[in-house]
Amino acid sequence: MKLPSFRTLFPAVTLCLSTTLLLTACEQQKTATRLPAKAAVLDIDRVVNYYDINHPVIGRKGMVVSQSEIASNIGAEILQRGGNAVDAAVAVGFALAVVLPRAGNLTGGGFMLVHLQELNKTIAIDYREMAPLAAVEHMFIDSKGDVDNDKALETLAAAGVPGTVAGFEYALENYGTMTLKQLIKPALEIAQQGFVVNDDMVRIVKKTQTLLQQNNETCRVFFKQGCQPYQTGELFKQPDLATTLQYLSEEGADGFYQGDIAKKIVLAMEQGQGLITIEDLRRYQVKELAPIKGHFNGYEILTMPPPSSGGVHLVQMLNMLEQLPIENIAQGSASMMHLQTEIFKRAYVDRSKHLGDPDFVDVPAKGIVSKTYAKKLSQHISHEKITPSSQIKPGEPSGYESPDTTHFSVIDKQGNIVSNTYTLNHYYGSGITIPGTGLLMNNTMDDFSAKVGSPNSYGLVGGKANAIVAQKRPLSSMTPTIVLKSGQPFLATGTPGGSKIITSVFQQLVNILWFDMNVSEATNAPRIHHQWQPDILYVEQNVAADSIALLQQMGYQIELSTSLGSLQTIMLKDGIYYGAADPRRPNAKAVAVN
Repeated sequence: MKLPSFRTLFPAVTLCLSTTLLLTACEQQKTATRLPAKAAVLDIDRVVNYYDINHPVIGRKGMVVSQSEIASNIGAEILQRGGNAVDAAVAVGFALAVVLPRAGNLTGGGFMLVHLQELNKTIAIDYREMAPLAAVEHMFIDSKGDVDNDKALETLAAAGVPGTVAGFEYALENYGTMTLKQLIKPALEIAQQGFVVNDDMVRIVKKTQTLLQQNNETCRVFFKQGCQPYQTGELFKQPDLATTLQYLSEEGADGFYQGDIAKKIVLAMEQGQGLITIEDLRRYQVKELAPIKGHFNGYEILTMPPPSSGGVHLVQMLNMLEQLPIENIAQGSASMMHLQTEIFKRAYVDRSKHLGDPDFVDVPAKGIVSKTYAKKLSQHISHEKITPSSQIKPGEPSGYESPDTTHFSVIDKQGNIVSNTYTLNHYYGSGITIPGTGLLMNNTMDDFSAKVGSPNSYGLVGGKANAIVAQKRPLSSMTPTIVLKSGQPFLATGTPGGSKIITSVFQQLVNILWFDMNVSEATNAPRIHHQWQPDILYVEQNVAADSIALLQQMGYQIELSTSLGSLQTIMLKDGIYYGAADPRRPNAKAVAVN
């Protein structure tokens, strides 16, 4: 919703306001501001003070953080049994497909970063969905030349070729220690025996009920008799999904891409005007890539390369911030939010032009993450004035070369790390369940630019680089990230949130790596978001009122936002694990291994 005039709502508070964005005395009194760290933090009492308001979960042999307490417990149990971070991550991924069906999945795709501490190596696993062979550039354009959003979101034509099962099997076979059967078993048992429906699941089903009830199979699988929704406290069993999991535990990814599950997917596609064929499934391939690397304030940033846009723009934004004089600007102040917003706009305008699947377009990733390019961009950022989005154009980074989702993080006792983000795109994907499987199909084709210059369902404007092409992977904002300090594991993080993912991860990293917040405090801190177009600054409702007023005085169009992101994060420091599950999502949980 649009924010009314601050002076109308709070006339008395305006007495505190300054005509500049220097931190006011009013801001200092009313917000938990913090200046940048001046010295390294070495002891546990300093990392987490007894009197802090926000406290992380503390462990000594590992940590798992996800959007589901059930899934986090499963991952922690795998670590207790001697599994490594990859083993635990795969178990968590399968469990989320059962207990968080709106985002956890076997028929979507995503990105996994894996840090192997003993080898001092970090790899990026791309298991993003792909456009089917029959996909064409203007497949979602109607007879009037407009984007048909219903077709792009609520039909089987909206489905990309799934990558999750192949991605999990690839990670396990190459970097895990346990068998697929062992790691599917906990999820299988929950699907068979059921789990208790919570308020969060009831709320999201109600929000998407109209979509879900359009499909008979979805009604049968995810609702009670008569397509009535489950209520809080009731037991929800998924026998079809249990059968699918049992089959996968025996047949592996081959069963999904060539066996019985593949046949069921293709039959549904044929009957529902979808595009995925048995040849599409057979051709699907996982890719192992080198991560995007950056450096900020003495820390090494490792994050996802294209076709994720998250990694390159996260590093780009950190680079721009590093060029600005921020030493005496407090965390949470209007001054800091203004500078961050100016940075966001410049990154997102570059995203609109330059980012796409590097197998199909030339993505100038090295140029975008260049500190020289960041210096050029930051020269045009003023501390006192905003730059309207209409005046910001994509840069030319090539000259500097020398797309609900869920995230989970795992660190084991050896210091191996997994940071994984995967998705069906929207809540429950297209809302269409493949008969006999218990599997909801994704609607990830919406992450392509259906029409150059037109926004997708997240409001992101895309260009030709992200146009639909057969076997191309759509652009994504997913930003699984790992941070090292002096070559040692320090942080694993990531979040859902569509277009808001990159800015959410950025703000948390700045809070930790620059302002020296503990991981829980940094996760809980209020967030803002701007994505160039529309020219609106979104602020969470707990952002300080006087800071909002100062930003309004500068000319920002501000809208109050629901929560931005859901960061699931682990910090490892001096042998102690600190886990923080974002309170913006109910039932998220950090589980320690001791």
